[in-house]
Amino acid sequence: MKLSPRRRPRHTTLPEVNVIPLIDVSLMLLVVFMVTTPMLQHGIKVELPQGQSQETKDAKQDLVVYIEKAADSKSKEKLYLNDTAMTQDALLSKLKSKTQGQTDKTVFVKADRAVNYGKVIEIVDQIKCVGGIKYVALATHRVA
Repeated sequence: MKLSPRRRPRHTTLPEVNVIPLIDVSLMLLVVFMVTTPMLQHGIKVELPQGQSQETKDAKQDLVVYIEKAADSKSKEKLYLNDTAMTQDALLSKLKSKTQGQTDKTVFVKADRAVNYGKVIEIVDQIKCVGGIKYVALATHRVA
């Protein structure tokens, strides 16, 4: 009697990776990011004063100056240009460079209601002296 060597099975099964849970998790993350992204656009929290008038919706807010009250009352206010913190001199030079050769730019000033009114007017006056700026708008929170 002859011994026969063991034969390999003809049909081998390939291991499967179930991708449905991966797709479910990916879609859930996509939904979470889609919901949270609009909330993260305004990184600087400024409590605007209330007003009755409404700014025009079609105005492009390319240049937004935020004036935020410092945490301790002894230090100066914090200035931001489009979410970038800077000093008052750096703010004015950056505005000059961004409006160079233009005459119709609008700058939106969003000042915290706790900021001294005199400081806001001082900054607005200096912004108006920068060439290329046609209008300086003071933003308010609309009362319904």
